[in-house]
This record gives sequence, C-alpha cells and structure tokens, in this order.
Amino acid sequence: MSLKNLYLSNIYETVKKRNKNEPEFLQAVEEVLSSLEVVVDRRPEIEKNGVIERLVEPERMIQFRVPWVDDRGKVNVNRAFRVEFNSAIGPYKGGLRLHPTVNASVIKFLGFEQIFKNALTSLPMGGGKGGSDFDPKGKSDGEIMRFCQSFMTELCRHIGPDTDVPAGDIGVGGREIGYMFGQYKRITNTFAGILTGKGLEYGGSLFRTEATGYGLCYYTQQMLTHLCNTSFEGKTVVISGSGNVAIYAAQKATNLGAKVVAMSDSCGYVYDENGIDVETVKQIKEVKRGRISEYSQKVKSAKYFDGCKNIWTIPCDIALPCATQNELDEQSAKTLIKNGVICVAEGANMPCTQNAVSQLIQNNIPFGPGKAANAGGVACSGLEMSQNSIRYSWTFKEVDQKIQDIMKNIFTQGYDASREYGFDGNMVVGSNISGFNKVCNAMISQGIV
Repeated sequence: MSLKNLYLSNIYETVKKRNKNEPEFLQAVEEVLSSLEVVVDRRPEIEKNGVIERLVEPERMIQFRVPWVDDRGKVNVNRAFRVEFNSAIGPYKGGLRLHPTVNASVIKFLGFEQIFKNALTSLPMGGGKGGSDFDPKGKSDGEIMRFCQSFMTELCRHIGPDTDVPAGDIGVGGREIGYMFGQYKRITNTFAGILTGKGLEYGGSLFRTEATGYGLCYYTQQMLTHLCNTSFEGKTVVISGSGNVAIYAAQKATNLGAKVVAMSDSCGYVYDENGIDVETVKQIKEVKRGRISEYSQKVKSAKYFDGCKNIWTIPCDIALPCATQNELDEQSAKTLIKNGVICVAEGANMPCTQNAVSQLIQNNIPFGPGKAANAGGVACSGLEMSQNSIRYSWTFKEVDQKIQDIMKNIFTQGYDASREYGFDGNMVVGSNISGFNKVCNAMISQGIV
C-alpha cells in the first residue's frame, strides 16, 4: 500500500511487523487506512490523540481451548478465540464463527470490520468477533451441544449484557445459540441478554433470520436508485452461497421483482434460467442440511456445476457475493464487468479481493462494501439487545421497518461522506469514513484509554 500520509504509512508498517502471519487482518487494515488519508489530513487531532494506533490494536484478545467428547467417547480439543476490539461507542458486538478456517487472523479481521459496521448502524455497539476451528458439519446434535457447552464455560467469563454480546455467524445458528445460552444461564444463574439470535421463546427478535439478507437488498436498492437510476425490477441476480444470508437475499430480491438465477455452496453451484425457487433451497439447506447439488435433482430446469468460482461467469445485472472472504477475485470482477453487471454488493464479510474492488470502482460499477451492505444482521441484533433491555418484543413488521430505515441511513451516510471528501459515489471510502468518524470522536472524547 502506498500512502502519502507518513503517520498512516508508519502505522501500517508497524501493523505488518506485529501481525506478519495474519493476511486477512492485514487486508482489512489496509483497506480501511487507504480510505482515511484524506480524513487524517483534515483532522490533526487524530494523530495528536494516537487514534489510529489504538484503533488497529484490539483492546483485548482471548484465546482458549475447548475440550469436548464425541459420540464414540473420544476427547477432542479445539482452539477458540474472542477479540474485543473496540468499545468506544458501546459493548463489544459481533458474531461467533464455527468453521475449520477460523484462526486469530480471521477473527481479528472480522472484529476490525465490525467496529465500523456497528458504527454505521447508529446503534450503541462496539466491535468484536469470536469463534473456533470446530466444524459442525457431520456432527450429531449431542456432539454440538457438548462442544457449545464447553465453549461457553470459558466464554462466559468474558461476556455480559453491558460488556460483550456475541451473536451467530457461519456455523452458529439457532441450535448453537440455544445450547450456549443454556450453559451461560446454568453457570451464572442469570437470565440476561448476553447473546443475540436467540429463539423467540427466550428473548429473540422477530425478523432476525431475514435481517442480513433482506438488509442487503434494502441497501442494494438504495444503490440502484441513487447510483444507477433503476431498481431490482426485471433484473437478473447471481448470489453466491446458500446459507442464511444468501437464502433471504434471494427471497427479498425475488419479492422486489428480480430473477435470481444462481446460488452455491462450498462444493459447487446451481444455475436455473427460470429463476431459483427459494422454497426448494430452504427445504434442502434449512430442513435437510443438504448440499446445493440436490436442487438440480428436484428442479428439472436447473444445472449443477462442481466448484464455486465459475458462478461469476454467469451474466447478470446484480451480483451479491454472500459466501466467504476473497471468493470474488480480480478475474471474476473483469468477467462480471464484461458481461454487463451494473451493481455489486457484499452479503458476506470481505468476499471481494482488493483487486476485484479496484476493478469495479475503476469501471464505475457501484459497489457496496460488506461493512455497510450486510449490516442488517447486526442492526437487528442491536434491536434485540434493546428489546431484551426493556423486556418487550416488537412485531415482525416493526423490526422490518426499523431495518429498512437503518439500511437507508447507512447508505445515505456513506454517500454523503463520499461526496464531502471528494470521492463521489465511492461507497467503500464513504462508508469507511462515516463509520470511522463516529468511533474517532468517541475515542477522543474518552481520553487515552
């Protein structure tokens, strides 16, 4: 990264030296710092107060082992993490990920991104993230319960409704949240809102399941309206992934008049020129916990292809990467542009490489970064925290409307910041600046802590 601002350049070099084996974290830091040069140039108090030095270093990083016994009676040990990155504007907030790829770098990158994502929602939430390299795939309910209970036995020392409130992420849904919540309650003898994404019977929020996918479409709709002078109506959409975010993004995009023609999982993707039937995908993924390949067995018009990368060769108007980090690379971006894509928005965390983002921006393709576009999930988590605090539940319609308002405001903040700082319509820069300024102001107000 080439930075003209010596302050930022020196900080990034220090970050690289301290975290040389953490490529995902370095990528996230580089992406944010490259957006903040113009802000630092305008605001000398940032350097005076050491804001950036403190921002790139977690307030707390916890690593622990998770021993558990499988169905054969064998003892297994996984590694787990919780990064409590920044609490300037509220309690740490961010999901728990259970996936073999989880390591310190991944958790730190996700926690760092969460700082700005949470700030953009305008709700009082700091940034954090956690998880383990445990793989829930192929495990029985009993094995997952025993892992979650062991995981929470240690995690419960570090969280609380006014300290750190985790949620779900990849590999952590309602089942896992339930097991963790039950163990927390058992150990502490308290019934508190220490997790979000809970079941409706014990403090969960209506709309949480739909929130990230629907929110992605609400944000994309703002981009289409203000940057493309169009809408979802009549557009062809390709969505990677087939988990919670992808499924409900597909559902909302379809409701808004678009035709979703492709979805994927870690093994491959399906293409259905007649439009993906979301209810069939739900049955396969949410009920059977099966593979996306089963869709082509149920729907005659669909074709299945091994491997995931070529999903981006399918011509589309709108691309919504909703799977995992760095899934959409520079060549895929070039292919999308060649095939006439008009808008790309991230449903996952950092699914586009920096080179891919550069290609899209250089070719004037509106691009919605994950910290803004997929903030609907954590926004709903923040609303669940509010409902827990007042011991009250809003209706589905009420929460949906609040999320629509939040996503519209996130777009507006980012767009206004992009124009104010001379990057008209660049939502990466605008979102980074908007989120950063809120956190920065809070950090300066609270002194050197």
